[in-house]
Amino acid sequence: MERIEQHASFGGRQEVWKHASKTLGCEMKLAVYLPAQALRGQKCPVLYWLSGLTCSEQNFITKSGFQAHAARHGFIVVAPDTSPRGEAVANDAAYDLGQGAAFYVNATQAPWASHYRMQDYVAEELPTLIEQHFAASDARGIFGHSMGGHGALVTALRHPGRYRSVSAFSPIVAPSQVPWGQKAFAAYLGLDRQVWRAWDAVELVTAARQERLPLLVDQGDADEFLATQLQSKLLEAACKTAGHPLTLRMQPGYDHSYYFIATFLGDHFGHHANAL
Repeated sequence: MERIEQHASFGGRQEVWKHASKTLGCEMKLAVYLPAQALRGQKCPVLYWLSGLTCSEQNFITKSGFQAHAARHGFIVVAPDTSPRGEAVANDAAYDLGQGAAFYVNATQAPWASHYRMQDYVAEELPTLIEQHFAASDARGIFGHSMGGHGALVTALRHPGRYRSVSAFSPIVAPSQVPWGQKAFAAYLGLDRQVWRAWDAVELVTAARQERLPLLVDQGDADEFLATQLQSKLLEAACKTAGHPLTLRMQPGYDHSYYFIATFLGDHFGHHANAL
């Protein structure tokens, strides 16, 4: 672990680190916000933020204003990059495949399988790293935006008991049914749609038996991707059928941007605080 940035923020410190990831086989960057309590050595709960398509570890820490909320609640907040990166890592010219677009799955198909194991990175390697190097407790929550909202929902649903809370902004809730997800899943996972079900929040909610972790989802009704890529009503229907607790808030006039995220981020921190 090597720290490459640090900035005083709301009594705590916003840092950026890099490390060699064994899971991904490349160097990774991650942002870590440490509240004042953590700087004093007090064990703090950890919130993991997963960003969306084209993002890096920088977008959330520079655009959302989350640090004030994290400081108030005494949360460590970790924001990893959205994919493996580097000259040796497979890529694609399109913005919605390859570097910056890993979809938080474990790829099984060439040329992606050798590096694109973001699910294992987020759910296993990253918490181990954070809990070893910082004053972090094992109380974890996870949230994200768009592709990262998909990642947060899927990661929590695939690992019952590992997270105490989950929420999402504008998530891709049914990637196997929309163009972004179909393109990525075909490339990373192959053409067998039965395999895709294990990476689809709607399918996972329907099959959930071990845990009923309450879901909080905020979605802007002016989001340009709502009808074609996000389709939050599919998650609402699946949760209703399965009896899975969901709070879906359709926010009038809001789009897909960080202005939307910043507006309602405090509510999400409150949701996680209730559990953590």
